Amino acid sequence: MTLFQKCLAVPAALLLFMAGLSSFAALEKDAGAVTIFTPTIPFLIVLLCLFYLLSSVYFSNALINKIGVLLSASATALIATAILITKLDVIAQLLPGFWFLLAGAWLMSWLSVEKLSEFERIPRLLDLARAIAIPVIFGFWLLLGWEALTRGFNVPKVLLPSPSIIAERFLSSLPILWADFQQTFLKAVLIGYAIGCGSGFFIAILIDRSPFLRKGLMPIGNLVSALPIIGVAPIMVMWFGFDWQSKAAVVVVMTFFPMLVNTIAGLAAARTMQLDLMKTYAADYWQTLFKLRLPEALPFIFNALKINSTLALIGAIVAEFFGTPIVGMGFRISTEVGRMNVDMVWAEIAVAALAGSAFYGVVTLIERRLTFWHPSIRA
Repeated sequence: MTLFQKCLAVPAALLLFMAGLSSFAALEKDAGAVTIFTPTIPFLIVLLCLFYLLSSVYFSNALINKIGVLLSASATALIATAILITKLDVIAQLLPGFWFLLAGAWLMSWLSVEKLSEFERIPRLLDLARAIAIPVIFGFWLLLGWEALTRGFNVPKVLLPSPSIIAERFLSSLPILWADFQQTFLKAVLIGYAIGCGSGFFIAILIDRSPFLRKGLMPIGNLVSALPIIGVAPIMVMWFGFDWQSKAAVVVVMTFFPMLVNTIAGLAAARTMQLDLMKTYAADYWQTLFKLRLPEALPFIFNALKINSTLALIGAIVAEFFGTPIVGMGFRISTEVGRMNVDMVWAEIAVAALAGSAFYGVVTLIERRLTFWHPSIRA
């Protein structure tokens, strides 16, 4: 966004703020209530918006520009957001003013996040805080908009419950959610993930070592990867029973091929000059493998691990639709949908999303530690 566009965005946000606040004040005056929207709040918002414009125009090449713009936009967004949160319980009566204020607060939050992302050469701790703050702010506005839409338009709970209803159900069902998490994630996902990724890695080493296996096993691997999970899951339930073992078997099938293909591609990533250098050192196959080819293959291997971290959870949940004990994320989702308890379904979805994101994040952190030398990590 250019400076001209930013300077246009602030007056637009200011107009939205004034329209929203005036609507709130008029409604409270008609109701005979003591209004909290004294002239102090509009005056403070106008002052902060003017400070934003002055910082953008007169200090365009100085550090005070970024700090001033960030502080003014953030403070304006926080004030408007605080008013929005206090008015969520009567949103149906405040539709015009609420939406004006919501749009203005979102616009100033957008400007503050954009300015926050422009800071360069900041300390490592502040950079980490910024990396966390930006997605947290985005997620907050996503949830606030979701809450406002479901309340403002009276969306039926069966179609889409609000985040507050989902959070209430989440907190009241912690023992059930924990039992489902243990059954699906700690047993089926982790064990199946370890077996699938481990077997894919070791078979890739064998295929790389033997041309015969490369020609024989790769077509079988392609065939396995094309098998639909809906067809595999019932067969695995018949083979391994209704408990977590059958779900782990489905996860093994889903994670095996991505690891196999990525590992083979990674082992072929070493350049000819590097291989020739190892030959001049009289290195045998295994020395070349461990000292050159596997380190070169690590980015490919971690790509497979990250892909499989999400595939494993999806596979385990879908497999539970076809037979499981009375516990597990997939079982709970299929059961509660039939009972029209959509808030419980969303609570399970939230658990799955948090578990999958945390799992992916752990794999990414390990990747950054082991592949610190790679250009993508150094950048």
